[in-house]
Amino acid sequence: MVKTYVVGEIGQNHNGSMDLARRLVDLACVSQIADFTGQQFYPLNAIKLTKRDLDHELTASEMNRPYNSPNSFGKTYGEHRRILELSDEQHFELYTYAKSKGLDFIDTLCAPGCLSLLKLFKPDQLKVASRDLTNPPLLKALAETGIPMILSTGMGGVEELEKALEVIVPYHEKITILHCLSEYPAQPKNLNLRTIPFLKKRYPTYTIGYSDHSIGILAPALAVALGAEVIEKHITIDRALKGTDQKGSLGTEGIYRMMRDIRNVEKALGEETMFTSKAAKAACEKLERSIASKRTIPEGTVIGEDDIHLLSPGNGYKWAERKKVLGKKARVTIDKNELIDYDKIK
Repeated sequence: MVKTYVVGEIGQNHNGSMDLARRLVDLACVSQIADFTGQQFYPLNAIKLTKRDLDHELTASEMNRPYNSPNSFGKTYGEHRRILELSDEQHFELYTYAKSKGLDFIDTLCAPGCLSLLKLFKPDQLKVASRDLTNPPLLKALAETGIPMILSTGMGGVEELEKALEVIVPYHEKITILHCLSEYPAQPKNLNLRTIPFLKKRYPTYTIGYSDHSIGILAPALAVALGAEVIEKHITIDRALKGTDQKGSLGTEGIYRMMRDIRNVEKALGEETMFTSKAAKAACEKLERSIASKRTIPEGTVIGEDDIHLLSPGNGYKWAERKKVLGKKARVTIDKNELIDYDKIK
């Protein structure tokens, strides 16, 4: 059974606080959680942060634009973004902390200048945000590192993806493609999860997954059923916290339920074939039908078609085996509506 690789996206849900960021790492690595079935659900596989170079992020007018949103951390949008940005050293500290907890560490880098953090550490994977699928200079800079890359496709189609791959593939093919919808929150009617099997058929040598921005946990489980090998979902310690991504993120209970459903989907998928399951044996014996007497059959009577019909339980002769019963003599008197067992005929 293939285990889905699950990424908890912290993004900017740390609100610029290292204490909150560490608590989010802790949330991602909560160990065994058992439900009423006794199953154990283990932590996420990785956490992901985002690094921006604010000198190469927005136009001057956008950076200086007054930002009066309830989610604002500054008077202007630029000030807001600076408060939410963690330094290279802070990313390194969180990388070290995540690694000590057994988690992989993924960084979305939004500009070539963000590669400065490689002087301190090497993330397990580099992610390209959906908006940068059409940013060849950034794609090239990230590909040149040789670090495995994740491409999010929330703002692009096949043409944009193909052009991105043309930039990356000359350097390496350690590529994961995530189907995504850049709508916040993403509406179920717009998710088009059948893109996942489409991508698996079109790009069989790459890992295919799904980055979810919808509310709840249904879409990730469905994505796994459709073949997603990676799931990415925002996490938070409190959905009521200030911030644009908090309300659409999963808290402790949400993470537990998502991991429960993902792992149960993995188990439920099984094999692409059809067979009588060993798990159904008890039900078969109790509920299937076997050959039984339609009337009382006196000892010595030759059993004919008019003497038999089918009744439960299912641990006797099946209809396909009726030749083993028809034409045989009753060894003993067989009461009406009783199974005709081997020891009752001769």
